[in-house]
Amino acid sequence: MNATALVARLLTERPRPRGIAGWRHAHWLAVGTVCLGAFLGQLDASVIALVFPALGRHFGAGFAAVEWVALAYLLVLVALLAPIGWLSDLVGRKTMYIGGFAVFGLSSLGAGFAESLWILVGCRAVQAVGAAMMQANSVALVARGVPEHAMRRALGIQAAAQGLGLALGPSLGGLLVEHASWQWVFWVNVPIAVFGIVAGWYLLPRTRTCPPAAVPTTVPQPRGRAPRGRGPRARSPREPRFDLPGMLLLTGATTALLLALSTASGLPLPGWAVAALLLAAAVLAVALVRQERRAARPILAPGLVNTPGVRSGLVVALIGYLLLFCPLVLGPVRLTGAGVSTAAAGLVVTLLPAAFAVAATVGGGLLPRGWSDVTRCRFGAGLAAAGLLLFAALPASAAAVAAPLLVAGYGLGLLLPANNALVMRAIPAECSAVGGGMVNMARSLGTALGMALSVLGVHLAGAASGGRTVLAVLAAVAVAAVALTRPAAPRSRPAATR
Repeated sequence: MNATALVARLLTERPRPRGIAGWRHAHWLAVGTVCLGAFLGQLDASVIALVFPALGRHFGAGFAAVEWVALAYLLVLVALLAPIGWLSDLVGRKTMYIGGFAVFGLSSLGAGFAESLWILVGCRAVQAVGAAMMQANSVALVARGVPEHAMRRALGIQAAAQGLGLALGPSLGGLLVEHASWQWVFWVNVPIAVFGIVAGWYLLPRTRTCPPAAVPTTVPQPRGRAPRGRGPRARSPREPRFDLPGMLLLTGATTALLLALSTASGLPLPGWAVAALLLAAAVLAVALVRQERRAARPILAPGLVNTPGVRSGLVVALIGYLLLFCPLVLGPVRLTGAGVSTAAAGLVVTLLPAAFAVAATVGGGLLPRGWSDVTRCRFGAGLAAAGLLLFAALPASAAAVAAPLLVAGYGLGLLLPANNALVMRAIPAECSAVGGGMVNMARSLGTALGMALSVLGVHLAGAASGGRTVLAVLAAVAVAAVALTRPAAPRSRPAATR
């Protein structure tokens, strides 16, 4: 078998077994497989902060150096979500998703065996490639693999899996570091990744029925006649043309922005360097917009972003994860600063993602059946604003903040699945992976902004005053999400392939 045939074989998606494909509830098995990747990604995102002290002791490094273990992962993930979404629409979302498990598992194995901090940072960058391969396709696989009437519930279950991983990360990380070693924080990903590969192979429906090589790349022409004005060979409008300039500009803009934001969490950069990074991010963002408007196959697809409901939905997705992650970082700092033990603070803050997970799965059943996704978004954002305001106003004690965290988490659990459903309904089926990648990129940027904003507030004004100020700002941002939510006209969606 030559190399071309081998690549074509690897990129050809296999159908599910007949018994699974023919079952009327088979789409829920696919949702469960996607939830596995969602759980793994958020578990890794929330567990890594627990190993920073252990990594510093093991490698003899300071916090600014150890922070690159998280920063490298975030930079690569944000930069690759949209490009991998573009590529997934070409080679197949199922293929890319399963490959993401393989890359994530192998890099996690290597991270546990890293002999230096910078080898670990490199493994984390590769790990982010695998995470991007999963995250760029997760929303698309759910949105295009379930019936229309079940899409909001399916996206809610996926969001609940994210919330569960987010909630279990701190406690699991603490147990592994205390009773085993920091290496097990990475090795625990390996069996989950292996299970995800097997589940994806058998339970996910095909998203392509032929390998990419089978897609025609020329316009049929009569014999003996060359296409006019196009040279000896005419390219089909469907021929893949990777937008390399767009990818480089996107990578540069997001990297500059996140490096500037990371100064809030301890990265030692002088003021002029931060200003230069912010200026570079703005210039590259403007260049990216111009590049995407003239590219044949743009990574970010300005026409897609300008679709009614998509742009505002992406902003709301960013806001939602900003509201979710900022209290997760800020809450323990504020509570421990008021004399609450670390264990009690961690347990109380877990109420936020726990309520998020419950609301994303079954919480919508408590709402009137006639409510649209727009109404659910607005109601959820209003609840989140109320919970965050109460969190800011009440004393920093475990008993006082438990209820506000539950209210805020419940509101976010209603907001995000309904918002994601609105966005994915507005996106054409052939662009679903690109759209899913943009949703996840907005989520990652919201996560980064949430972490930076919380640490910045504490550094500038202290745990008590700074925490209250940031929470008040978050409540105002939640109110903005109410105003930004817009209905979107649904697009036709093809049925899932066997």
